[in-house]
Amino acid sequence: MSSFGLAELLRRQSGSGRPYLEFLREASMSLGLYVLPAGAVDGQSPHAEDEVYVVLAGNGRFTAAEETRDVTAGDVLFVPAGVPHRFHDIEDELRLIVAFAPPESATA
Repeated sequence: MSSFGLAELLRRQSGSGRPYLEFLREASMSLGLYVLPAGAVDGQSPHAEDEVYVVLAGNGRFTAAEETRDVTAGDVLFVPAGVPHRFHDIEDELRLIVAFAPPESATA
C-alpha cells in the first residue's frame, strides 16, 4: 500500500518549482498533483493517455474540446486521450489530483 498526505505533496510540488508533481507511477496508471495559481496560464497540450482531474481546492474554468465549464472543489473531470484541454480564468489557486491511465508518457 502507498499513502500520501496532501501537505507533504504540496511541499514537494512547491519545492520543485514546477506546477506538476508526479507522486505515483505504476504499470497501469500514474498520479500527480497539479497546482495553478490565480491568473495562471495552463500551457498543457493533449496527452496520449486518458486523464482524470479531481479538484481539491480553488475555482476557475475548464475547456475540453469545444465544451467549457466552471470548476470548483469537489469536481471530477474526465478527458479522453488526445482531446485538447486547459484550465483558464483561474480565480483562486487550483489544486488538482491528476490520474493518467496508462501512465503519462511525459511528465508535464
